[in-house]
Amino acid sequence: MASEAPALAAEDLALLERVAARVVELHLEVPAILTLESVRPLSFVASQAMIFFQPMVQALLRFGDYQRFAVLAERRDALEALSALIERRAEESRAARRTASAGPVKGAPRASAGPGGRAGKTR
Repeated sequence: MASEAPALAAEDLALLERVAARVVELHLEVPAILTLESVRPLSFVASQAMIFFQPMVQALLRFGDYQRFAVLAERRDALEALSALIERRAEESRAARRTASAGPVKGAPRASAGPGGRAGKTR
């Protein structure tokens, strides 16, 4: 009978949150989620492959965090948590961009055109 993996520690969740934030900041959420979904069945092998990808991943993480992340990558529940965090952060980022790019509120007062009703035109 296989024993269930212990729940992720608070430090582990904080690390996954930092990784998710950095991935979304770099607009890499789609490739990151595709990679996580692809390697989930081979999570142990993937964690070992992190040695090969160390220079690239260190653009996202400090060395101590990188080592901890390599251990976390062996756990499928950690990969699922990271995917969920990236998706949540990406949605929050999209929502913030939509709000920022939304036009003026309907019914809001508009700037007056000035005398004669002609704005910016010369005679």
